[in-house]
Amino acid sequence: MKIPKPLVIGLAGGTGSGKTTVANAIENAAGPANVLILPQDAYYRSQSDLPYEARVLTNYDEPSAFDNNLLVSHIDHLMRGRSIDQPVYDFAQHDRSDTILPTDPKPVVVVEGILVLHEPTLRERMLLKIFVDAPSDERFIRRLERDVKERDRSAESVICQYRRTVKPMHDLFVEPTKQHADLIIPEGGNNLIALDVLSAFVTTFLNQRLAHA
Repeated sequence: MKIPKPLVIGLAGGTGSGKTTVANAIENAAGPANVLILPQDAYYRSQSDLPYEARVLTNYDEPSAFDNNLLVSHIDHLMRGRSIDQPVYDFAQHDRSDTILPTDPKPVVVVEGILVLHEPTLRERMLLKIFVDAPSDERFIRRLERDVKERDRSAESVICQYRRTVKPMHDLFVEPTKQHADLIIPEGGNNLIALDVLSAFVTTFLNQRLAHA
């Protein structure tokens, strides 16, 4: 019997809004064996043709920063039950790494990133589209803490980038994608009721998938 296609969930929202917390809640509800979290951040375009000084000035918060063609292609492969070579981005060097991450398909694919609801070809592949919302000051604090601790960035560079591109690009590109969402989650991972509803939706899908397998 033909195996049903995976459930593709688009998980968007501003930087530091709590997308990772929501993605982890989905994974916890369905089990790690059933959920693949596919980060849009891994699909920033390669900049190997640019010197480091130019790469530092890259605007990472506008749509053309992403290799959406590759991301769409990888989602299509996963929907057909095929494995992919997921790229790895080196945020310290502001360039795509030579490393790849072999990734197998799973019943639930969560495509997570600030602009996953901006690109129509991405939205077309999503059965459920979610926008995670949070106050701007809280998002900034989370962004600062994450980039310093996890991405080897200086606080000064993070603050400069936030003022130069992150905040204006959020207002111009990210916030408007809320209109495409099937579900808006205020307060991100702190909204336990919304997380319970989302977890129940995913669990129901998996049960139905198992019944038809």
